[in-house]
Order: sequence, then C-alpha cells, then structure tokens
Amino acid sequence: MKMVTLGATGLRVSKLCLGTMQFGWTADEASAFVVMDAYAEAGGNFIDTADIYSNWAPGNAGGVSEEIIGRWMKARGNRERVVIATKLRGPMWKGPDGEGLSRGHIERAAEDSLRRLQVETIDLYQCHWPDEGTPIEETLTAFGALIEAGKVRHIGTSNYTAAQLEAALQAAGAAAPPRFAALQPHYNLVHRGEYEAELAAVCEREGLGVIPYSPLAGGFLTGKYRRGERMPKSRRAGRAKQYMNDPGFGVIEGLDAAARAHGTTVAAAALAWLLGKPAVTAPIVGANTPEQLGELLPGAELLLTAAEVESLERASAGM
Repeated sequence: MKMVTLGATGLRVSKLCLGTMQFGWTADEASAFVVMDAYAEAGGNFIDTADIYSNWAPGNAGGVSEEIIGRWMKARGNRERVVIATKLRGPMWKGPDGEGLSRGHIERAAEDSLRRLQVETIDLYQCHWPDEGTPIEETLTAFGALIEAGKVRHIGTSNYTAAQLEAALQAAGAAAPPRFAALQPHYNLVHRGEYEAELAAVCEREGLGVIPYSPLAGGFLTGKYRRGERMPKSRRAGRAKQYMNDPGFGVIEGLDAAARAHGTTVAAAALAWLLGKPAVTAPIVGANTPEQLGELLPGAELLLTAAEVESLERASAGM
C-alpha cells in the first residue's frame, strides 16, 4: 500500500487507515488480531481508535479497542512500524472531569490510553468532539504539556465545524499551544455537504491532513444495499437506511459502472473517489474479517477517470 504524509506532521501513513470501532463490538479479540494481521501484511500501518470504543456494546465499558490493539502490537513486536491515532472527549469515568476537553480530563485520559495501548507515545491524539464548556486555550495548553512530556507527537480533531476549527487554529497561532494538524470529518459520496461547504477550504488552506470517517456510509457504499431489495441483517444496517432513496441508489449505479470498468469492487471505487480529493490523506475503513478488508484495499491504488468522477459527483450533488 502506498504511503503518504499526514498533513504537516511528517508522519508517513498508508493511504487507508484501519478503523477499530468494531473491536470488542462486532469483532472479538481473535477476529481483530486476524484483521490487523491482514492489514499489516497488505502494507497498512495507520490504526485509528478512541477511548470510548465501544462502550455502547453490552459488557463493554470503553477502552476495549485500545486494549486489543495494545495486546496485538505487543504480541507482534511491531510498535515502531505502526502509527497509532486515538481520540478522547466522551464519558470515561464518573466524577469530576469524567468527560470533555478540560485539562483534568485530558491528563487522565491520556495516561489511561497510553496504558491500554501499552505505548509510551500516542502518534496522533484527537478531540473526538468539541467541548464548548472548556476554553480552547485550556485544551491546547494541556495538549502542549503532553507533547512536551513526549507522551503525544501530534494533535488533531474530529466533528468540529469550520468556525470551531478556525478558532482553534487562531488560538494556537496567537500563543504557545500546539496546532491541530489533522481533521477527522464525516465525509463520503452520499454525505458531502458537511465537509465540502466550508471545512475543505480551511483544511486545504491550513495544510491539515484529512482522515474521513464513515467513508462507505455505514456500508451503503459497498453496494450490498440495492434498490427494491430487502435490507440485509446487520447490527449496523440502520446507519445505511437514510441513503436508500433515488439519489443514493443513483450513486451506487455510478459506482457499479466505475467498478466494472476497472475490474474492482464498488467499495474500492467509493474510496478512490474520496482519495482524489485535495487534503484527503487516508479514509478510515473498518472490517470484521480479512475478506471484508480485501474488498476495500484496491481503493488505495485505484485512479478513477475524470468522466467517472464527474458522473459520481453529478449523482451525489446536494448530498
């Protein structure tokens, strides 16, 4: 898999990032090890997680995905070959600073993630969501202390509006706190407006690396949901239901045509479209099995024609 540089961080990462929300939820530890092994064998080196993953699953209090990744890296002895990104912000314990982006929460959450991951340094530490109850200066100063201590290399954010992102970048530029180097937005062929309206311009202008989550729209852009067919049984199928309309199925038909032309999968064509966008570094993909992962990997090498891109963007206009 080809390597690219993540924004201005200097980190060299594979063009597809492995998301791990499913570890401890729809994939148990043994399955997660097999998927990570397959990803690494294919040349992947960029793994994204979060401290809360996946506390909505029965019996999972959060931190499970990080723990699984930590045990895998220890078992494989490959920490130096893996770029680890994790996130904080959500509720992780009861009592003061149990969630948010206050200095107190950041300090404890970072230590907890380091312990679960069994690493000395987090390569990319990200705000999962903004915290409007905490001044951005406090958040950035706390991150700066972690960087100074060698516990974090770079910082990023997710789910920020363009105004929130610009305010954070301005705050970092006005004083000593570190600067966000990456953005993790919700962005795909059937969910374009949120990122393209304003965030894209900020990221391009400021040189941020962009690592979109949900690049396949909860599985919709894999092509397994078809016009007039019954929805497949899946614990995540509900996320795709919102796209099951004429515009959504029009996008699938465009992806079908591109996939046939290149002898690849619908999912690979959807990822290739995303990777063609300025500032997009590595879409975050998830898989429960090596077979599922195998359908996605060709997207890292695929180049769509200008006509194919135009057709897909016409079908997805306004989405």
